[in-house]
Amino acid sequence: MGEVRERHFTMSVSLRQRIKKHSMAQAGHLAVKDVRIGLTYTAVMLEDGSVGVAYSFLKRGVRGCKVFRQLSPLAGRRATELLALFDSKNTLESAVALATSNAITNRPEKGYLVGDVLSYIQFDPSDRVAMVGHFAPLVPLIKERVSELRIFEETSRASGELLPASQAGSWLPKCQVALITATSIINNTTDALLEAAAHCREIAILGASTPMLPEAFDDMPVTLLSGVVVTHPGDMLRIVSEGGGTRLFRGCTQKVNLRL
Repeated sequence: MGEVRERHFTMSVSLRQRIKKHSMAQAGHLAVKDVRIGLTYTAVMLEDGSVGVAYSFLKRGVRGCKVFRQLSPLAGRRATELLALFDSKNTLESAVALATSNAITNRPEKGYLVGDVLSYIQFDPSDRVAMVGHFAPLVPLIKERVSELRIFEETSRASGELLPASQAGSWLPKCQVALITATSIINNTTDALLEAAAHCREIAILGASTPMLPEAFDDMPVTLLSGVVVTHPGDMLRIVSEGGGTRLFRGCTQKVNLRL
């Protein structure tokens, strides 16, 4: 098997708080123009026309009239007010905060590496790989390049090749490569996953929810960020409002990567 790096890492300030801090520093006086909360994704448009998206945990996040009780309506508020929702334990409010951050930070002019995440990860045939979050199109492509791939997803028990996410912490220390969904930022599980994966040679945070915000990952074991830039804001708002997911994002986003 590939070697596991000897590296120790303990989270002193949570990733959510790091993202909040650095996003607020970039937000200035930007106001929010529109917010769409769809069945699978949430989108936030700022007054300058930029749009960010994040996954919607609707089943967890909806609690009667308690959501956004102090902020409604969201449109028209300062972006910093929505970024403050990173302090919330409600996953829907957290999704709005992350989508706002992504609208601020994930911009086309930043010169990212364009293309699929697998173009920027070097696998060894002996590697063990942990995938936290089921990225189905990547699975066969990874399997043919490594020794073992285990997939962890939000499920109470094993189903086919999907294992409960609660078991990821015990497997990550044995891996050389970790692929971690950015939705873990929303349900506040990223910190524990990164501590478990600290010895991995490669740790990628990926998915449409990924904040392309390298400052937030300083002194952390993450080696690659892989997210999207929204290229057609109006189309994205429509897709999110109509319950669309990542398969429909292809025509209005660009996949981008950033090596850390």
